[in-house]
Amino acid sequence: MKLIIDFGNTLKKIAIFSKDEIVELQVYEQFSTEQLSEITNSYKSIQSAIISSVIDYPLSLKKYLNNNFKFIELTENTPVPVINKYKTPETLGKDRLAAVVAANHMYPEENLLVIDAGTCITYDFINSKKEYLGGGISPGISMRFQSLHNFTDKLPLLKMKYYDTLIGCTTEDSIYSGVIIGVIAEIEGIIEQYKKKHSSLKIIFGGGDIKYFDKRLKNNIFALPNIVLLGLNVILEFNNK
Repeated sequence: MKLIIDFGNTLKKIAIFSKDEIVELQVYEQFSTEQLSEITNSYKSIQSAIISSVIDYPLSLKKYLNNNFKFIELTENTPVPVINKYKTPETLGKDRLAAVVAANHMYPEENLLVIDAGTCITYDFINSKKEYLGGGISPGISMRFQSLHNFTDKLPLLKMKYYDTLIGCTTEDSIYSGVIIGVIAEIEGIIEQYKKKHSSLKIIFGGGDIKYFDKRLKNNIFALPNIVLLGLNVILEFNNK
């Protein structure tokens, strides 16, 4: 069994994998070495572990992983089963790299646009030759709500919800329309631009915010909600070999 850890900007995800299957998934806002110890004590057969983090995390946690497992910390120097052509690999978000690895593993030898909707919305392209070329980053849904509230005097801070009305008849509905419908228009527009440049493009969608708009996208998409965890598992397997 394998221990997969993904520390994002907002949430910390801990997954236990048996081969390619998730057997347990825990999500936290705050996470400690003690909590990790409690989880791993329930799975004595864990032999290897990988962590991907876009934030700083306690040194005690790294020591625990090093002392108890065959441990990999995902960095720009970690061997991965794709060709990374990003010009500044040291600045590339580890979650973005893991997502394209997962997509390529699921759909090899295809042109893939990987869209991950979380704190940020990321767009990443990997071609049929396994070459990761890069992509784009834009504010996520929650970040857009927060910016409207923080940079104005009177606009309220709204919570995320499913919304499908174009014309908002109240200020709150107008914000929902601007953010949710705006995100849909952005994603559709970017997909169309990629389709003009690359034939036979497959769209892979992941991230926690997918549920707010995935059914409204006109393009055919393939949903992988835990795409970063899946990619980390593939990277760990690749290095274990």
